[in-house]
Amino acid sequence: MPTPRRARPVTAVPAASRGAVADRLHSVAIHLLRRLRREDEAEGLSAPRLSALSVIVFGGPLTLGELAAAEQVRPPTMSRLVSALERDGLVRREADASDRRSVRLRATAKGERLLARGRARRVETLARALEALEATDARAVQRAVEVLEVVLGRDATHRGPS
Repeated sequence: MPTPRRARPVTAVPAASRGAVADRLHSVAIHLLRRLRREDEAEGLSAPRLSALSVIVFGGPLTLGELAAAEQVRPPTMSRLVSALERDGLVRREADASDRRSVRLRATAKGERLLARGRARRVETLARALEALEATDARAVQRAVEVLEVVLGRDATHRGPS
């Protein structure tokens, strides 16, 4: 896959057009995520629990406060979510090796498997939708993803979940 070019200011496109494109992209991204989120219903976990689990799997181990900040919720709300994830055997609390008074959250193997299955279902659903595209449209989507990775400041070779 070619390395994406560095983002540079777009001066040839009027600001109003950039704003309209940004508005459409925002809407499409939200609708795409909502559609793919339906695949998560098979796991029987709420979207907030799955989101918290994802942060723990890919960003953990971390403290309850760090998780709450990442998910943009208050610690009491996150405490309830984490307690439910613990009851389901998806996360566990561990003493911090450097500070025994501090507790870190870590995903269990069961939690990691659940998250991997959900991601695989979402990716497969999206792949099936992409298969229906004409070749030129499929290439355009591929190029758009590369450009969006530049916009987000991510390396195009990054393969981990977001």
